[in-house]
Amino acid sequence: MTDLQQPQVPGVATEVHSMYDTILILDFGSQYSHLITRRVREAGVYCELLPCTQKIDDLHFKPTGVILSGSPYSVYDKDAPRVDPKVFELGVPVLGICYGLQEIAWNHGGRVDPHDKREYGHAIVQIDRHESHPTANLLFEGIGAETKVWMSHGDQLSVMPEGFRVIGHTATAPYAAIAHEEKLMFGIQFHPEVTHSEQGVKILSNFVLGVCKCRSNWSMDSFVEKEIERIRAIVGTDAEVVGAVSGGVDSTVAAKIMHSAIGDRFHAILVDNGVMRLNECETVKEQLSNKLGINLKVVDASEEFLGRLKGVTDPERKRKIIGNTFIEVFEREAAALDKENEAKGRGKIEYLLQGTLYPDVIESISFKGPSATIKTHHNVGGLLEDMRLKLIEPLRELFKDEVRALGKVLDIDEELVWRHPFPGPGLAIRVLGEVTKAQVDICRQADHIYLSEIRAAGLYRKISQAYAALLPIRSVGVMGDQRTYEQVIALRAVETTDFMTADWFPMPVEVLKRMSQRIINEVRGVNRVVYDVSSKPPSTIEWE
Repeated sequence: MTDLQQPQVPGVATEVHSMYDTILILDFGSQYSHLITRRVREAGVYCELLPCTQKIDDLHFKPTGVILSGSPYSVYDKDAPRVDPKVFELGVPVLGICYGLQEIAWNHGGRVDPHDKREYGHAIVQIDRHESHPTANLLFEGIGAETKVWMSHGDQLSVMPEGFRVIGHTATAPYAAIAHEEKLMFGIQFHPEVTHSEQGVKILSNFVLGVCKCRSNWSMDSFVEKEIERIRAIVGTDAEVVGAVSGGVDSTVAAKIMHSAIGDRFHAILVDNGVMRLNECETVKEQLSNKLGINLKVVDASEEFLGRLKGVTDPERKRKIIGNTFIEVFEREAAALDKENEAKGRGKIEYLLQGTLYPDVIESISFKGPSATIKTHHNVGGLLEDMRLKLIEPLRELFKDEVRALGKVLDIDEELVWRHPFPGPGLAIRVLGEVTKAQVDICRQADHIYLSEIRAAGLYRKISQAYAALLPIRSVGVMGDQRTYEQVIALRAVETTDFMTADWFPMPVEVLKRMSQRIINEVRGVNRVVYDVSSKPPSTIEWE
């Protein structure tokens, strides 16, 4: 099994599938795959995204339906990604999108060839109805005679596979949509998951609700009740849980769920790793202890972390070191709590709570294997192999916007719910190059000024994530009629809903001027400020 599939606690991974109908989305490397996941969940249906290399015999649940994503590959390429043919033997509906259509055709005797002209952009699909085969019409139920869609392909189906009918065509694509005459199997050459396809949401909803007959019961109201029940069943009445908290929305919501499930048997631990934001420990203690009533212990391990990071410049090594050190600290604190509990006649610490999100999981795997991994998330790939504690990750199946919605259901303060994300490795991956106390202090001060100005300008809620990064370069400057040769701060701000894709935020010029002036004047060691105007992809949100 891949890390994405592996149950973190025996039986846990199958619990969600017994509660919700599940659509399986197989990813062939499309930049839009995560959008399919979002659209299905917006229809109130639970789904999971797995690599297209997933073996059906190794799957630990039976999906209610399967969606095959697009891909930058061609199905006739020697090294083209291939779906397990057993997908078509599951006896559940299948929808192929773009490359997914071509993969269905390829597996059923059809032919795919390069098109004379790559089709990228809007197109009009004419809907072909079939009175003698009403199931073929299900995908376009409630849609008119034509619909505007988004095309992105260089290949086309040139010979129809046996047993299929055309249910949609364009001026240049005679097989823009197909359906099997007997089985609930559909293929579409366009991308319904992107907003450019006007009826795309309706088409996907038709598939998951109309064709697959999924129950539309995936919501944060239902999730929190079932998650609390699930946690109680796992932990039992005696075991206790230790949890990593940072003050961010993810760990706060995870901690609140755990506290709601088992009360004071949950012990939240905030580790001061030496790479946190300004006054972070005090802020987190006020929020979690005083406002939410959660048991919280602050552990100062800053010297330990900074010592292990000395001389390290590679971002993957930073993440691994921080992830491993976190777990070691938790193991140590859990052992100390065990001794205290034993003296009080209480249960042992057996579980570790983490606020892992679905994008963390997705970005830490690839259908091409570890070599294609974008970056390792400390709470997915940085765990010790011999870790004694068993993991509980109540947010593992959720996207960021779902976590925020869950926070509202849990009555967490709006200020906490909408707080910008902060990475587990902290400022260590925002100080590019070697991490030292002096470098962290520079980055910390610049970041504090930056976020203060964003709030003062009333822009905080409009931005999904913002931070200052300290670059490993120096530039010439002039201050007080003297030459300086000091460091550079890069400011980053993005807009996104799911953190899988993001656009840079158009910061007002006057606000940028004020930010730059304050950082250069107030942070010693900085003489230049730049603003990052890169989108994701091709860039990532964090610089490291």
